[in-house]
Amino acid sequence: MAKVSFRLVMPERELLATEADMVVVPGSEGDFGVLPGHAPLVSTVRPGVLEVYQGSKVQQRFLVAGGFAEVTPERCTVLADEAVPFEQMTVAQLDERERAARSDIADADTPAEKAAAEKNLAITQDLKRAQAFYASR
Repeated sequence: MAKVSFRLVMPERELLATEADMVVVPGSEGDFGVLPGHAPLVSTVRPGVLEVYQGSKVQQRFLVAGGFAEVTPERCTVLADEAVPFEQMTVAQLDERERAARSDIADADTPAEKAAAEKNLAITQDLKRAQAFYASR
């Protein structure tokens, strides 16, 4: 059976390079599955859960906080702003990240700092929802 070559890359390092049966990416217009032979596509990635399938089972999950995905018939590359293996991010860590973002909003000295902190808060809240949804599955 054909596989799709998949790479998950952050600015500072590559998290995963593998051959997969399917990859489900949280695209900005909705989740999309990438199978071998997929039509070429470039998409932004929204905060959520990325899944890598081997056979009909999820082999790995990652929480991603945004980025870009490039798909060709042979490969899928996700350039993530931030990504972490799903099982390594706890509810407590996300709660602390949310508290820090709220503190950053309150402490912002400029509109740009406040906007950046508000964006971080929104991403964190999206990640918390995604984690809660997938943890309950």
